[in-house]
Amino acid sequence: MAIDTEIVQAALKDLIDPNTHRDYVSTRSARNIRIQGADVSLDIELGYPAQTQLDDIRGAVVGKLAAIPGIGKISVNVAVNIVAHTVQRGLKPLPGVKNIIAIASGKGGVGKSTTAVNLALALSQEGARVGLLDADIYGPSQPQMLGLVGQKPESQDGVSMDPLQAYGLQAMSIGFMIDIDSPMVWRGPMVTQALEQLLKQTNWHNLDYLLVDMPPGTGDTQLTLAQKVPVTGAVIVTTPQDIALIDARKGLKMFEKVGIPILGLVENMSIHICSQCGHAEHIFGHGGGEQMCKDYDTELLGSLPLELSIRELTDSGKPTVVGAPDSRAADIYRAIARRLAVKVAERTRDMSTRFPNIVVQNT
Repeated sequence: MAIDTEIVQAALKDLIDPNTHRDYVSTRSARNIRIQGADVSLDIELGYPAQTQLDDIRGAVVGKLAAIPGIGKISVNVAVNIVAHTVQRGLKPLPGVKNIIAIASGKGGVGKSTTAVNLALALSQEGARVGLLDADIYGPSQPQMLGLVGQKPESQDGVSMDPLQAYGLQAMSIGFMIDIDSPMVWRGPMVTQALEQLLKQTNWHNLDYLLVDMPPGTGDTQLTLAQKVPVTGAVIVTTPQDIALIDARKGLKMFEKVGIPILGLVENMSIHICSQCGHAEHIFGHGGGEQMCKDYDTELLGSLPLELSIRELTDSGKPTVVGAPDSRAADIYRAIARRLAVKVAERTRDMSTRFPNIVVQNT
């Protein structure tokens, strides 16, 4: 049997991407199929980072094609291409940043900052260039979580700042510029101005993703982000508890009203497993995040356990993904991060830079 493109595509249609949950043909990931006699070569282009899975994906594609009768040598190249996607109407992506993702919650104390830093680190481990902006002006926590307490950003020109580096992340926070015990006694306009300066006067260098660790609530900071900052999408962090879900729903509806798409929901502290006896218990309730996703037609990106080591590692400045990279919790963070990146990749691409500027001059 002669090998042709249709036979190769038919085989690939039966192979499901573990992260998009779709086949490589319908997602147009299978590209440049080349056939010479019985030999086949092709590219698999992923729109999301998956460094830890590239070999598995390549092996799955080779294995599927190897089952074609009469096929010869198989060459599969798996590559990642992360692009900028559309933002709110009237705004353009920030220079040096392809996609901005807001990590938000309607209520404090649900583990939003811990989730944000671990997702940022997970995306970085998967091969993306990632930044983390601590937008909680009143209660910055990322300096502690990243082990950067006491360090300050440098400025080459007296106007812009270079982000600090930690575990491969580019990071910026108001906490880098104030004493750890100093309260920020500022009114709303000062807070929003500070957020804009931290975002736009930081020399972000060629980021695929900038995660913004938002303060809880639906106030000035959130409105500033919605109106002036080009955001690709938002992630809502909650616990299964009814009280937390009430405020999480408010946060979700706020982003919908201002035209920022919801990429999904992360349920934190979903289950506690006793470190002594192994007993599993839903301390904060069960199924709340899943029900909220059904009510608002969004996706549950993943659920995280209430685990002592997550808190201990974050407090020590080595979040789970880097402090215990082989742990079950780290695997969950990476799975959520890949799924989040897939949701971003499914958004419409930003085409604003592809159109030429038309200038009319008198000659």
